[in-house]
Amino acid sequence: MNTINIGIIGGAGYTGGELLRILLNHPNAHIAFVHSKSQAGKPLYSTHTDLLGDTELKFSGEDTRDLVNQAGLSVIFLCSGHGESAKFLAENPIPDTLKVVDLSTDFRDESNGFVYGLPELQRERIQTATKIANPGCFATSIQLALLPLAQAGLLTEAVQVSAITGSTGAGQALSQTTHFTWRNNNVSIYKAFTHQHLKEIRQSLTQLQPGFDQSIHFVPYRGDFTRGIMANVYTPYAGSLEEARQLYATYYAGHPFTHLSDAPVDVKQVVNTNKCLLHLEKHDGQLLITSIIDNLTKGASGHAVQNMNLLFGLPEDAGLRLKSVAF
Repeated sequence: MNTINIGIIGGAGYTGGELLRILLNHPNAHIAFVHSKSQAGKPLYSTHTDLLGDTELKFSGEDTRDLVNQAGLSVIFLCSGHGESAKFLAENPIPDTLKVVDLSTDFRDESNGFVYGLPELQRERIQTATKIANPGCFATSIQLALLPLAQAGLLTEAVQVSAITGSTGAGQALSQTTHFTWRNNNVSIYKAFTHQHLKEIRQSLTQLQPGFDQSIHFVPYRGDFTRGIMANVYTPYAGSLEEARQLYATYYAGHPFTHLSDAPVDVKQVVNTNKCLLHLEKHDGQLLITSIIDNLTKGASGHAVQNMNLLFGLPEDAGLRLKSVAF
């Protein structure tokens, strides 16, 4: 087996912890370092308490230039906050032999040589890339609901999206809307019609359907649960429900993580997994697509490992056959 030597920058947050959970059990992964300015010198399990007994690794506080230039390093994952990846790459010249997977928003427009890392859209480009911009969580769920329609040129009118996400989507830093007393038994709207993921969603849809210029009306909700996204997406559709199901089945044939369900879906079916489950219904000329993912796995770190597998010629699902916690 080929061993992939991995470095993680910004390993103390939620995406870093989820990445570690997956990589410690990946058959080809060797974690060379996990860098954190705030936790340097401490065991990983002091922050990610679920890793107690799984690893004795400690957070590194070494100069990042030395870390990324160490011999034998294969790939680095950038797990710091939005805006930090661009700053990191400006301050740390990356060797040509080192691959990069960035989990921030910084390069999702494919600037600076990055390829947008949505395998269900452009698997072949990812396989030959050196730098991957990992998609956003809402963006992943919503795009997977719409890609088959876009490829068929069937997005002819406005798209309506109502989607709810768990509290981990806000990151580890505390704010008024992440405190238990505010979030518990509560639901709220935020960034209605202006969410930052709309840009990358439109970028992908127009890649498949260049003439698509209709509105995407997206209303995101904060949920009072920890993990998961449910996106309900609907748009006019002239075909039958059976034709829509065939369209989606054909598009996702050969993609190991996106599956159609005949029955309505719920978030617990995908928590802790890299799956996206889709359910289709038709009502009064509207096709309703329900899309569910785990925002930290398929919406972030699991998706990043999926991209790593493609970068290194491994089976796409290596280390990612994870069971949900549905009960």
